[in-house]
Amino acid sequence: MDDLDIMGAPLRPTATRPLLGMTILVVEDSRFACDAMRLLCLRSGARIRRADCLRSARRHMQVYRPSVVIIDLGLPDGCGGDLISELSEAFPRVDVILGTSGDSFAEDVALAAGADGFLAKPISSVAAFQTAILSALPAERQPPGPRMISDDPVEPDMLAFRDDMAHAADVLDDEADDRMLDYVAQFLSGVARSAGDTSLQEAAERLAEARADGRPLQSPLAHVAALVQDRLSDRIAI
Repeated sequence: MDDLDIMGAPLRPTATRPLLGMTILVVEDSRFACDAMRLLCLRSGARIRRADCLRSARRHMQVYRPSVVIIDLGLPDGCGGDLISELSEAFPRVDVILGTSGDSFAEDVALAAGADGFLAKPISSVAAFQTAILSALPAERQPPGPRMISDDPVEPDMLAFRDDMAHAADVLDDEADDRMLDYVAQFLSGVARSAGDTSLQEAAERLAEARADGRPLQSPLAHVAALVQDRLSDRIAI
């Protein structure tokens, strides 16, 4: 089982590590966002596994049973809400299912699909991360006593941000179809928001708006592609 230590004895949560003994599956295509999750798990005592798409997550669930699954709503092969719905109806059910996204409408989608809660991106607060998970557990699974939290914000590795830029560049270089253009616009908007990269976020949002309005895409697409290349070339300091 995932939630046992190497000697087979269950790990018990502590005041400083209230998620000790838990394994968290993060279904997230952004390496930058996933690195933030890794740091949050590390500070909380939880172990982390990652799947970068729906297909990988479903494969994972055939082998392991994590304590918590955190699912991004926008994934390269579909909507994370579909996976939330599947897991919420499965038996035995995962203890805690959370949705996550930077989009304002996504919380309603996640909760309607059966999620126990929602984490809005960017996720940097250890306290908010722990509370979202612990509040979904029954009383007997809550750690005893008060929690001791050092709530300095987590700072993901900027190399992970570059990995995300490389991923976006690959999608754009492959002459993406309409569905993949929608995906890469949403992906870049979310990553840029988490990284505090306002110019890239706005450019990605303009591309998404042009797609939604049926306007020509050549100019907004070229602008997004140029900004991505700038970040890969380190010509822009965020």
